[in-house]
Amino acid sequence: MTNRAAAILTIAVLRSADAFRARLRDERGQGTVEYVGLILLVAGVLAAVVVWATSKAGDQGIGKKVTDQLKSAIDQTAGGAHK
Repeated sequence: MTNRAAAILTIAVLRSADAFRARLRDERGQGTVEYVGLILLVAGVLAAVVVWATSKAGDQGIGKKVTDQLKSAIDQTAGGAHK
């Protein structure tokens, strides 16, 4: 390999490394990731509350009311789509 070819190859590698580092520093899409994390956190808390409410320790009819309301809302939404 000649010196000229080695220099061209070295420059190409360094430019691609710089471009890669720039992409790692880029913050595009960060807000979407944060919103998805927040939604997953809220869903997890809601699931934990429903599980606790339907268990023997927390069974005061709350879990059944929550699940009935969720089923009703889903049925209304699905029924509204077919009208």
